[in-house]
Amino acid sequence: MEKYIGAPKWKWFQFTETEIDSIRPLIENESYGCKDWLDQVRESRTNCLRVSILENGEKVVNGSLIYKQSFIQESDYQLFHFYVTKNQWISVDLELSVLKHIDSEGLLRKIDRTENAVDGFLLFLGELMNEMLVEIDGFEAELKRLIWSIRKKNETGILEIVYMRRHELLVWKSLLIPIQELKMAIAEISLHRGGNHEIFRATSQRIERAFSLLNEYEHEIDSIIKLEEVISSHRGNEIMKTLTVITTIFTPIMAFGALWGMNFTNMPELEWRYGYIFSILLIIISTVLLYGYLKVKGWTGDLLKGRKKGSFFK
Repeated sequence: MEKYIGAPKWKWFQFTETEIDSIRPLIENESYGCKDWLDQVRESRTNCLRVSILENGEKVVNGSLIYKQSFIQESDYQLFHFYVTKNQWISVDLELSVLKHIDSEGLLRKIDRTENAVDGFLLFLGELMNEMLVEIDGFEAELKRLIWSIRKKNETGILEIVYMRRHELLVWKSLLIPIQELKMAIAEISLHRGGNHEIFRATSQRIERAFSLLNEYEHEIDSIIKLEEVISSHRGNEIMKTLTVITTIFTPIMAFGALWGMNFTNMPELEWRYGYIFSILLIIISTVLLYGYLKVKGWTGDLLKGRKKGSFFK
């Protein structure tokens, strides 16, 4: 679809991948300078970016951008192709309907009032960043619940959730990095000059804001992971210490049991009238004395104390 936009009547061509052949007459004119880009549209299924200045001095930014990505399925994503000059914007497979937090009609009205194609494209990128920032707010809420769930109910399953959030953060960054590169490419060749600088500034600020948020969340998640490692290490040490102390305390029982389980012919204890009671008392006394010795030395620690609810260590 060809649409004339704005007072200067710049052009916005919108196509689907199945309509690529129908735009070939447009690119036969070398002034469009996008024959290579058309081949790229047919083959590219990932982010890419090209910056060039044509022989006639026209500045061009073109490529492909993944603007929607599932956190569960790698192949579940939305990608569109773009070719932007001062006077025209060609987009292929751009589906505004998949952006749930964008008012498509309102966005189109705003684009219709822009002065050139670059401003229109930057305005779209700014609204795309608004979409992402809304969803990042949802990520922030999940992260907050995770932080407090560690305090309330710290179990092995929490670590699984922590790494799920870490993976989501990586996916967010993989979406934002190409957008930041695209903004830098536009600034690199001053493609935005002559248009509405406020649109470029607002879009740039939104990109930086999203990156700042994700960097802070990354630090939070890294802190959570370090905390979990410390807690797991501490509890592992406590378990090993507990097993060691229990084994030590039961040593007299095992020793005397092994001694009196021997089948020697001459064992005077077998003939004693109170030998059974004597053996029980001997085992109890030796066990108590051994435990007392460990207690005095401070080797039992807090083994007999249960962990308090909501506590990390005690």
